[in-house]
Amino acid sequence: MEQLTLTTPALLFSAISLIMLAYTNRFIAYASIIRSLHDKYLQQKDEHLIKQIKNLKQRLYLTRAMQITGITSLLLCVLTMFLIYIQLHIVAIWVFGIALILLIISLALLIKEIQISVKALEHHISDIENG
Repeated sequence: MEQLTLTTPALLFSAISLIMLAYTNRFIAYASIIRSLHDKYLQQKDEHLIKQIKNLKQRLYLTRAMQITGITSLLLCVLTMFLIYIQLHIVAIWVFGIALILLIISLALLIKEIQISVKALEHHISDIENG
């Protein structure tokens, strides 16, 4: 079996950092849209706006879960490097495996969030297609 070295978990740093940047941008965009829809709702009590806000709230929570699992994955990569440094290789392998699983979960949540986003956009433009 191949030995886990310090460079293996370090390789994930740039990938996870880019993913976290994308997640943060999504989070900021959703927060901005929710604030805008909230202001519109205060002016005009429209049921359509409530549905949009509920959809965005669900996507916001998924994005938060994506961020938490991604950050935890990054933290476990750092812990893996430390464990390799202090020569606890077996523990390091298990910790790194958990880090990879958390990254997989984070990406799976991204797929789910994208599916919800597409459905929301389809609903949003359906009135144009039907009218």
